[in-house]
Amino acid sequence: MELESIVVASGNQNKIREIRQIFKDVVIISMHDLGFDGEIEETGDSFKENAKIKAQFISQRYNIPALADDSGLCVSALNGAPGIYSARFSGEGDKENRALLLKRLNGICDRAAYFESAVCLYMPDGKTYFGEGRTHGRILQEEIGSNGFGYDCIFYSDDLKKSFGLATAEEKNSVSHRYRALCDLKSKI
Repeated sequence: MELESIVVASGNQNKIREIRQIFKDVVIISMHDLGFDGEIEETGDSFKENAKIKAQFISQRYNIPALADDSGLCVSALNGAPGIYSARFSGEGDKENRALLLKRLNGICDRAAYFESAVCLYMPDGKTYFGEGRTHGRILQEEIGSNGFGYDCIFYSDDLKKSFGLATAEEKNSVSHRYRALCDLKSKI
């Protein structure tokens, strides 16, 4: 299937930038470019369900192929938390989310973690395609680096052998959960 353009069902400019860097052969339009500035309520119980909810909403509203990503950080010692609640873990923002996670892991030796991403491409005719990806690592004791966003500066990547906060956008995109999910999706369409 050849796609000329896709609207991304997200208001997160960092995610949209990453998707544009990865999907270089497709015109990526943000939902804001179409005039939608609202929030799409994520009521699913998984990354995959939330991605579908967002993609379906935008696709049906604008009658255009829509791509949505739902992703987050899953920490083994916290039974997979913050998981689907990663972006709103503290209820206050990225810096506060990182501080709360570091506080919860204080004194815990097992700091294994992974980022997970589920992407959904929802077509106006109702056809739905999914891609999923993970990248493994561990949670650092403190913030290292200032690149990326969200939890990047406290996530040590097993692939890169350094914090995502120290990685360039190209390095991160070559191993990220979102990159792997988008590649998985591309292989299915």
